[in-house]
Amino acid sequence: MGDLTSNERPEPDQVLVDIADYVCDYVIDSAEAYETARYCFMDTLGVGLLALRYPECTKLLGPLVPGAEMKEGVPVPGTSFRLDPVTAAFNIGCMIRWLDYNDTWLAAEWGHPSDNLGGILAVADYVSRRNIAMGKAPLLMRDVLTAMIKAHEIQGIIALENSFNQVGLDHVLLVKVASTAVVTDLLGGNKADIVNALSHAWLDGQALRTYRHAPNTGSRKSWAAGDATSRAVRLSFMVMKGEMGCPSAMTAKGWGFYDVLFKGAAFRFQRAYGSYVMEHILFKIAFPAEFHAQTAVESAIRLHPEVVHRLADIDSITITTHESAMRIIDKSGPLHNPADRDHCLQYMTAIGLLFGTLNADHYEDAAAADPRIDELRRKMVVVEDHSYTHDYLDSDKRSIANAIQIHFKDGTSTHKTITEYPIGHRRRRAEGIPLLQKKFEANLATRFPKKQMQEIIESCKDQSAFERLTVVEFMDKLTI
Repeated sequence: MGDLTSNERPEPDQVLVDIADYVCDYVIDSAEAYETARYCFMDTLGVGLLALRYPECTKLLGPLVPGAEMKEGVPVPGTSFRLDPVTAAFNIGCMIRWLDYNDTWLAAEWGHPSDNLGGILAVADYVSRRNIAMGKAPLLMRDVLTAMIKAHEIQGIIALENSFNQVGLDHVLLVKVASTAVVTDLLGGNKADIVNALSHAWLDGQALRTYRHAPNTGSRKSWAAGDATSRAVRLSFMVMKGEMGCPSAMTAKGWGFYDVLFKGAAFRFQRAYGSYVMEHILFKIAFPAEFHAQTAVESAIRLHPEVVHRLADIDSITITTHESAMRIIDKSGPLHNPADRDHCLQYMTAIGLLFGTLNADHYEDAAAADPRIDELRRKMVVVEDHSYTHDYLDSDKRSIANAIQIHFKDGTSTHKTITEYPIGHRRRRAEGIPLLQKKFEANLATRFPKKQMQEIIESCKDQSAFERLTVVEFMDKLTI
């Protein structure tokens, strides 16, 4: 007779407990983290508003069922929709990620921690309006920033040592987990509630990376994070109604996350949760490009004046990069849609060389029809520099280096143009923040009349004043 499986209810997995302890007990005392979170909020909101210019995004917005709006529901920024918080979280999350222009975290796993803002903002608004109706105080924008810092930290710290892409899982799994933790807290949940909700986030069948890679790269990668953060809100509401969790969701032998989806390995952690991730977050400031290509595009733009009038003389183009870029965005052959193009290192580099800039419209079919783009792509060779790979993984550097060199048919060549740190890197904050503010203002201008735009800009200028705003006050500024 075989061994019987014990039915003793185990203590919750330590991974779940550690996250719940952090969310409930950790006090963030980093002024840098809060200031960076405000800039992150502005940038994330702005790129979401910019995405409303694109019908492929807006077709997915609004209530799931036509007419199923709520008079006092969560307002979706830049629109007239008012929705339940689960659907609103999807809408906001979809807008944020559509153009691949919000922040980025690069480690063993990469991702975009501001994707969590979809769930955070929807629930913060819902809780605030509920509180006002009950005669209680609404949440403040400082509460939103706190939730952002903690969501960034949960997603980013897990990502430091644990690669989900290596087992075929998509990084939006970490959006669901991080959003679940902080959203349950915003809803008033205690540690036990957060543990239970987190167990469900890990138990869900997780998204595969199929839609991010050739030959299936497609628009799902632009709404997958919205789906993840809205699922987190759904799970949190269920647990707050008393739904039980599964304490050994990670470690259950044969059936837990580790055995089923992580090849039996337990997570490894490099550091404890704090405010490290928000302080070191990478901003996409200059152009919407998959982050491993940001420095390649910067190098290409610097070379543009030197090569744009000698395109016919180009023999070959060498792109020197790091291993992660080769694995994710080194792509040859036909590119079928904007989502395919913004994940192609060669395409983005070609645009930089040809036009001296890169914007979201360059990924659309009309721009991609320019035959010079594919002509340049066919001349490109991508090689890895192991020192670039090493510095990419170095916790003190976290560089994302790329170099471009153009070789001409007469045997001459340009200098090897290297960009080690992109404009959105922490090491270039002083240079980057003024440009981020300009990006925010330009994005607001795509959606709001001048007076309304100026009111929003003024609300975001001062750290203390912004933090004192109620969530309802700020969200009402964003309605059309």
